[in-house]
Amino acid sequence: MNERTSVSPGLYDINVPLYPRSPADADGVIFFLASTPAGRRLGLLAEAGALASEAFSGEASERNGKTLLLCPLTHANAVALREVFPWLRPQPLGLATSAGCGDRLGLATPGHVRAARATAARSAEGRGGAQPERSLKMIFSQQSIREMTRTGRSPDDVMDDATWGMFQEGWRDGAGADADHLKTTDDIDLCMAAGFTFFTIDPSAYVDPAADTDDEPVLRAKYAALPWPALATTARDLRNAYVGKRIDVEDRAFTVDDETLLRAAVKYGGAVAHVAALYRHLVSVGPSGGFELEISVDETDTPTGHAEHLFIARELRRLGVRWVSLAPRYVGRFEKGVEYIGDLAAFETDFAGHAAIARALGPYKLSLHSGSDKFSIYGIAAELTRGLVHLKTAGTSYLEALRATASFDPALFREILTFARDRYDTDKASYHVSAQLERVPAPETLADADLPLLLEQFDTRQVLHVTFGSVLTTPALKDRLMTGLMRNEERYYDVLERHFIRHLHPLAGVQ
Repeated sequence: MNERTSVSPGLYDINVPLYPRSPADADGVIFFLASTPAGRRLGLLAEAGALASEAFSGEASERNGKTLLLCPLTHANAVALREVFPWLRPQPLGLATSAGCGDRLGLATPGHVRAARATAARSAEGRGGAQPERSLKMIFSQQSIREMTRTGRSPDDVMDDATWGMFQEGWRDGAGADADHLKTTDDIDLCMAAGFTFFTIDPSAYVDPAADTDDEPVLRAKYAALPWPALATTARDLRNAYVGKRIDVEDRAFTVDDETLLRAAVKYGGAVAHVAALYRHLVSVGPSGGFELEISVDETDTPTGHAEHLFIARELRRLGVRWVSLAPRYVGRFEKGVEYIGDLAAFETDFAGHAAIARALGPYKLSLHSGSDKFSIYGIAAELTRGLVHLKTAGTSYLEALRATASFDPALFREILTFARDRYDTDKASYHVSAQLERVPAPETLADADLPLLLEQFDTRQVLHVTFGSVLTTPALKDRLMTGLMRNEERYYDVLERHFIRHLHPLAGVQ
């Protein structure tokens, strides 16, 4: 079907409550999202006898001489809708400034869309309606395999929930879809089948942070044991390629000595080999429309030095890998759900070096992982990369769902916080967090009006953040949380829009 922009006024004569931004017309059929007593439904409206699509399944009826089909929000109907409207299909984003909005509940996309739309409008307003110098592209379908496992979702669920949210809000500016933190070919295949276009490879299991402090005999033994066939070189040839060589990067020059090369190769050589293997698999199974690769080496305790970044990028390029963004481990601490922890001047100096390397050896974007709520660094990152930056957020949308819940169902929020306090010591194991339980206020000591303010408190925010999986796999809590958010969806969207505007404005150069 070919998309048309006009929408028949007859849509408003059928007595079905609809989301006002959703209507879209294709080949004489009006598509829209409706709010019904049974929940949200996809509506198709056409002249009587003209609705002959077999791609959509639902309940048909006659309304004022028209045929109305109300369809449940199933996977099959989402796939069919993406076939009708190309702007709902994920697409590569290239080197544009970009942001990813993870959604652990499957309800947040309308709020994300509103924040993106408000940012674009503010950017255009600031330039008198002229084209913005820094175009911001969005990813609304984003979740890691680890998070999917913890929340009981599938790649299809992630893709479909974002599709319905984009359609509900009438988002027609395109978006990517990020299969985040993939570690195996099986992970890739699952997400490829669901239609993802942006693949984030996480080789953290192959990074050896002990290389930073290993003594020389241990370091040399590890270097000799690197997977040389997978790296398509030899120990001698690699040293000859780096040691004593001058590497110019814009206005900087690096000379790599023997020890620096050994430590970089031992720390990241296995990761480079793993990324190259997964990239070759991606190429062999990739979609006809293309895909984009992001590489993540941020989930370690020690920063990625500039010489190490050079090593990673040069070796991946030598092995034929092509990528659009890279997430080094920067200086300071990128803990979950809270502001950047560290010296901003030191971060700026470190980040400037990484940005220069990314321009010279790519260009590619620098990616900010665990990037939500790091408001002090967004403007710095956008400026120093000249817009070659990708921001990745995830759990902050869940936290804002809890903020909204605290405002309309304080009793449920208290239950979730009490539950989270009990789960924290167990659930924090796989996260870089420093919250202390003794600093989390007991919910029964606070008035209802004070509960939303707990989302501003460092320790409470992190405790709630890392326990999401336990909450969302406890039906007594999840069901009430989801029901409450759907009944109060506008409040949730408003909270999300305000929160994400704070993330997106600095990236887009909006004051």
